[in-house]
Amino acid sequence: MHNNTDNMTKADIVSEIAKTTGIDKASVLTIVEQFMTVVKDSLAHGENVYLRGFGSFTVKQRAEKTARNISKNTTLIIPAHNIPSFKPANSFKDEVAK
Repeated sequence: MHNNTDNMTKADIVSEIAKTTGIDKASVLTIVEQFMTVVKDSLAHGENVYLRGFGSFTVKQRAEKTARNISKNTTLIIPAHNIPSFKPANSFKDEVAK
């Protein structure tokens, strides 16, 4: 399905979609990159993205916390921040578990 490593790259995804749909790679690449842009922009604006049967891209809020640098015996404050998160749909999890 993809290269010989255990990882699939964006190029591998584009090649697979082009092969299975007959759409040229340049068009598929544009669509894949635009999909990623829409998801990132939505999350950056606080909008979650729900893809039924696939999963949810959400923004999780991390509270401010104090961290320690043990080697220097110092503390620092990590400010509150948002991080992107992906939660797979149950059907997605079931498929991977097989």
